[in-house]
Amino acid sequence: MKYTAAHSTVYHIEMVLSEEFDRGGRAVVDTLLHASRIYSYYERRLENEILSHPLPNHVAIILDGNRRWARYHFLDTGRGHAYGADRAEDLLNWIHDIGVRITTLYILSNENLERNDSELENIYKLLEVKLNRLYKDERVHKRQMKIKAIGDKHKLPRSLQEILGKLEEATAEYEKMFLNIAVAYGGQKELVDAVKKIASMAANNEIKIEDINEKTIEACLSTPHLPQASPDLILRTSGEKRLSGFLIWQSAYSELMFMDVFWPEFRKIDLMRAIRTYQHRVRRYGK
Repeated sequence: MKYTAAHSTVYHIEMVLSEEFDRGGRAVVDTLLHASRIYSYYERRLENEILSHPLPNHVAIILDGNRRWARYHFLDTGRGHAYGADRAEDLLNWIHDIGVRITTLYILSNENLERNDSELENIYKLLEVKLNRLYKDERVHKRQMKIKAIGDKHKLPRSLQEILGKLEEATAEYEKMFLNIAVAYGGQKELVDAVKKIASMAANNEIKIEDINEKTIEACLSTPHLPQASPDLILRTSGEKRLSGFLIWQSAYSELMFMDVFWPEFRKIDLMRAIRTYQHRVRRYGK
């Protein structure tokens, strides 16, 4: 391949974007790259690169780091969650632009429900605002996106339960794209509930114990509505390297990516670079 000035420019952008800057340094670099238009050139080139290879069909993301981002910027926790909510809204557009069919977002875990009341109330209000906006967004219908909440919805405020129910009902017939919102969700609780369902089926002679297999369990989890319940790629922001109970069964052969970026500062190029890394991996499924 002929080496050109364009290749040299891209190489240097890659090096700059891969450097470990402190949080202020990263913001400065981003601003300079945007101002020089180099950033938009790099973004277009990266998108063309990943679109030339098979995309992951199902991407699951653990949105982590709102509170730490806020502390670093001397902001209150509520502002961190607000910026994170805005970034989640951006993400849905990036996902559509790239062409990923199934997205699962880990918004709020069962353990998160033990946080102080004022923080939870703020999170609930943000979620309600964003979900109501999503409900009114015509792009959901143009994209034919099925939206479903997974988790213990009954633990949420009634207003949140209602808007989630309205979203699920309004998009129930769609099959082109899928958005799963994991809220008040816990992977261990999901498995316990599945065991209870299967035990009840066996007790009622609806199934024989010797017939219980992987498909039986999968049908009793929270994801049987998906054409592919198992994520190809699970991405977590904030630098933490654990799944925190996220999709315990479904993640058995998922490719994992941990990015050292707080969720509110996550960029489209971060998503695309994670996908590019996924595309370079060889998935053997134990074979």
